[in-house]
Amino acid sequence: MSLDVNKIRQDFPILTQTVYGKPLAYFDNGATTQKPQVVIDCTNQIHTELNSNIHRGVHYLSEQMTELYEGARRKVQEFINAEHSQEIIFTSGTTGSINAVAFSFGELYVRPGDEIIVSGMEHHSNIIPWQMMCDRKGAKLRVIPFTDEGELMLDEYKKLLSNKTRLVAVNQASNSLGTVNPIKEIIDLAHGVGAKVLIDGAQGVQHGGIDVQSLDCDFYAFSGHKIYGPTGIGVLYGKEKLLFDMPPYQGGGDMVECVSFEKTTYNSLPFKFEAGTSNFIGAIGLGAAIDYVKSVGIEDIAEYEQKLLNYATDKLLQIDGLRIYGTAKHKISVISFLVGDIHPYDMGMIMDKLGVAVRTGTHCTQPIMDRYEIEGTIRASMAFYNTFEEVDRLCEAVLKAKQMLE
Repeated sequence: MSLDVNKIRQDFPILTQTVYGKPLAYFDNGATTQKPQVVIDCTNQIHTELNSNIHRGVHYLSEQMTELYEGARRKVQEFINAEHSQEIIFTSGTTGSINAVAFSFGELYVRPGDEIIVSGMEHHSNIIPWQMMCDRKGAKLRVIPFTDEGELMLDEYKKLLSNKTRLVAVNQASNSLGTVNPIKEIIDLAHGVGAKVLIDGAQGVQHGGIDVQSLDCDFYAFSGHKIYGPTGIGVLYGKEKLLFDMPPYQGGGDMVECVSFEKTTYNSLPFKFEAGTSNFIGAIGLGAAIDYVKSVGIEDIAEYEQKLLNYATDKLLQIDGLRIYGTAKHKISVISFLVGDIHPYDMGMIMDKLGVAVRTGTHCTQPIMDRYEIEGTIRASMAFYNTFEEVDRLCEAVLKAKQMLE
């Protein structure tokens, strides 16, 4: 089934506006996606009709809100095919999810001399928490290198694995290079030495979905605002046994069973990891976003975005002096590029005045930039509401900026 993109665009009110007198062409979806009207309406309705704290009240509003919140948890469970709803922990986002595992898993399982493996193409949020944990626990961080094309060197990964490896943390897809990593093979190899695996799905779940049981990953993290949902809400999936054994990383209300000054016992899963008042409206909004994505069809989304990627890649490469960073065989719809010696910030500023929104800089992946010996790139990240005509405008904006800056 092909997507009716013009009809889809009507669901996203922000896409109808003009910027500097030009129709907005939004190519910064890797940073955050726009919200469909159904998500906006959902969160607005809750604020105006049902706003009340969850899990604590016996009154109508609280009971309704609690039912919607736990319903959102079940929607996430079904969407990523987790075995149990209590394996779904709501967090502030991918960063919050990874930090939770780095602390809780690290406290229980990591000892001095142990090793954590990440890849060289990780977002800072999948590097720094492990560095902090290694400093705290006396462990060592090891890094999987990648090729000039932006593909992980699996032979080198195999050499890094040992009985010292406690956990491997890699992204499903690179936010800078677009590379889709062979996470199933990475997981199987790690399990072969007894290590656990966390998959950063921030740039993967919205482009092609995920099945955590089929993958057999131990942890999976993603953010609501990358999949057309609200900001400030994210998901941590963890296998039930691991989450049951791991200590909570935050203390407060709702994560306790019994509190005294002598001893506190913790609540059952998933509440043990959801201290304080959760972003329950964000979670319900995420559930609405998942419903929307499913109604469009995740496979159709992936197919259309690949067509956009291929078209944009071919068209951009026709521009003299343009070079793309990240040419892996399997990519999501992300293109990072530079043109000649033009600084990406300068080009991005001119493109903005032409109504074309792109991202410039390191994209929170400074080690990738160091690998290529560059300061940063221009990144065009596409979603299923982008059109081929907008890609044409992207290329025209690059050409215009090139003419002005050269």
